[in-house]
Amino acid sequence: MLPLALSIGDPSGIGPEILLEAWLRRDTNGLPAFYILGDPSLLASRAERLGLNVAIAETDPEGAVAHFSRSLPVCPLRNRLHDRPGSPDSANAAGIVEAISRAVQDTMQARAASMVTAPIAKKPLYDAGFDFPGHTEFLGHLSEKITGRKVEPVMMLAGPELRTVPVTVHQALAEVPARLSQDLIENTIRTVAQALSEQFSIPEPRLAIAGLNPHAGEGGAMGSEDAEIIAPAIERLQSEGINAFGPLPGDTLFHARARAQYDAAVCMYHDQALIPVKTIAFDETVNVTLGLPFVRTSPDHGTAFDIAGRGIARPDSLIAAIHLARKLADNRNSVR
Repeated sequence: MLPLALSIGDPSGIGPEILLEAWLRRDTNGLPAFYILGDPSLLASRAERLGLNVAIAETDPEGAVAHFSRSLPVCPLRNRLHDRPGSPDSANAAGIVEAISRAVQDTMQARAASMVTAPIAKKPLYDAGFDFPGHTEFLGHLSEKITGRKVEPVMMLAGPELRTVPVTVHQALAEVPARLSQDLIENTIRTVAQALSEQFSIPEPRLAIAGLNPHAGEGGAMGSEDAEIIAPAIERLQSEGINAFGPLPGDTLFHARARAQYDAAVCMYHDQALIPVKTIAFDETVNVTLGLPFVRTSPDHGTAFDIAGRGIARPDSLIAAIHLARKLADNRNSVR
């Protein structure tokens, strides 16, 4: 069975230590085999700093499974990383980007079953010339380069009790109404419906669609977008056989009885989607990128520079991301 490829993320954050902690809990949590694309010296240094007994094995993806039970498999990067917890440094940008790129390549070349990304911070990357808003957009770019086909990645936050998807992601709230379009909403929902069927093994997914404005526009009294953009998109999708319904008021969409009526909630903007799922299950929620030609998951939290190197970061979301990456890859393969 192929291992999972894990990118190290920003080494100044908690990525290295939650990767170390996840490997230490491999037996307790029944984790599938994985390897890290990172700097073996940095991981050894962070383990020593935290008093963690972790043997590091430099390897390639093909040797990862053989090492996994006894030592943490690490595929070395060409770009070295600096171990300065809590002090983000643009000098690490080349290694961070290399780790992500190589994880994509390994997954696309069937050297890894799927990929899991540790958290990155945007500012150090931007300072080094990184041209993408975040992980999701960069993964879409890499996929297009490899396949030659247009890729429109979609972010999903998947928790044990709730899955949410933002239609607009890294846009300022003031820009969201202008960014929304019927085509964007339709394409997002189609991607979600297909992924739920193929990767999450939900044959006939139910999709609740949130409105943009309070009370889903209150019949036009609180904005026209719900009636003029969102509702027509839903009608078009229903005509295609997709079980999408709404637009629904965001303030009544996430309580327990409402959640029982759908398999995922599609929301109009970032915080509308992320606040409820992180509130319900912050430590167990996973970021999943849909619409890619491979499976990618990630913890739902950021780099946490303020606690990096202190040994208090919890690996729970990363462990959940590893389990989900394995499950989605297996489900995806079973329908091919």
